[in-house]
Amino acid sequence: MSQPRVFHLILVNNLVQNLVNFTVWFALVFWAFLETRSVFVTGMIGGIYLVLGAVLAPWFGSLVDHHAKRTVMLGSSIASFLLYAVALGVVLIAPPAALSQVDSAPLWAFTGIAMLGVIAGNLRMIALPTLVTALIPPEGRDKANGLVGMVSGLGFLITSAISGFLVAWDGMRGTLALALAATVLAFGHMLTIRLTEPRADRAEDDAPRRVDLSGTLAVIRAVPGLGALILFACFNNLLGGVFMALMDAYGLSLMSVEAWGLLWAGASSAFIVSGLIIAKAGLGANPLRTLMLVNLAVWLVAALFSVQSSILLLGIGCVLWLALSPFAEAAEQTALQQVVPFERQGRVFGFAQAVENSAAPLMAVLIGPVTQYLAIPFMTDGAGASAVGHWYGTGPERGMALVFTLTGVAGMALTLAAMASGSYRALSAALREASAHPA
Repeated sequence: MSQPRVFHLILVNNLVQNLVNFTVWFALVFWAFLETRSVFVTGMIGGIYLVLGAVLAPWFGSLVDHHAKRTVMLGSSIASFLLYAVALGVVLIAPPAALSQVDSAPLWAFTGIAMLGVIAGNLRMIALPTLVTALIPPEGRDKANGLVGMVSGLGFLITSAISGFLVAWDGMRGTLALALAATVLAFGHMLTIRLTEPRADRAEDDAPRRVDLSGTLAVIRAVPGLGALILFACFNNLLGGVFMALMDAYGLSLMSVEAWGLLWAGASSAFIVSGLIIAKAGLGANPLRTLMLVNLAVWLVAALFSVQSSILLLGIGCVLWLALSPFAEAAEQTALQQVVPFERQGRVFGFAQAVENSAAPLMAVLIGPVTQYLAIPFMTDGAGASAVGHWYGTGPERGMALVFTLTGVAGMALTLAAMASGSYRALSAALREASAHPA
């Protein structure tokens, strides 16, 4: 079987497992908000995912480097299955009233276990870009990364379409039952894939089967500007933290859960289109410039899409955000694949994921309480409602909108400052030099 065909089969398998994990995640946020009507809870769910994801990412990266990628993906499915099964048990045993109270131990136990099942899927997210390096020639990796983005977009589309209906149909009980069945399907399909991987050369001083954070940092320091690339990629995650904390609550304040799910399904088609564009045309000569321009654009979208209570503006904002995100992800992955040795890519991708995800929890965990206890009162019956309420609107939903607008303006200023920095220029030069000798 040819290497590109194997890569395509792995993409299909990841699509199935991503559908499972995204659906559990989306459904959990929808369900939690509808049960508790608290953006504090939705913000904490986002924070749980991102904090645990950041903490576990270096270990996940080490697992990817020290084990066969197929074995890692199979292990990811097993872990998700077991955790989803335990979460389903909590739903079946806990009193329904306990799952609707913000201070309820069963609610947070269930949320934590379910999100650990989702996080187990991050092993696949780290392993997949290393397989792009292993299976795809250097000149085609940016386009392969576009296909990865397209598959992620397809997963978002289907997940967005079904999550709201699943929650309306049978809450988290039905969602988790379907997740268990689909995880078994993904596991069985992966067993049929035969993957031949290059054997990584292990340096004499690289002790086997450990996280080896110091060695990973040494690789990052050895490449001029690579640390800056990881930092620049954090900018998009800052916005992701805001969206993770508030976007579902904002959307559900304007429409039903079924309509919100369908809106996301339609908007997610932009993710697929962007992936196809990258797969066809690539990212251009300087992936770093692409990354920064995309960051600038998404912050602008964040500043504008909520200026009025409008489902149309909300839909346009979601479409633009999802259309731009694959370019940022593919640009970062292409740059890392270009300059990092294959035998350390898992750990570097894991470290990058940890650093980038650490930015979003600062936003997701903080933004939820700040919005709930400061911004919403400010725009409901506080000074903000009196000052700008006549044109901006008033009420809880406008408090969330104000947070989107202010963070968007701040993000644009931060991105422009980064593009004017010496680190940006040094990294651009390093990538141009490395393009002739990719990793």
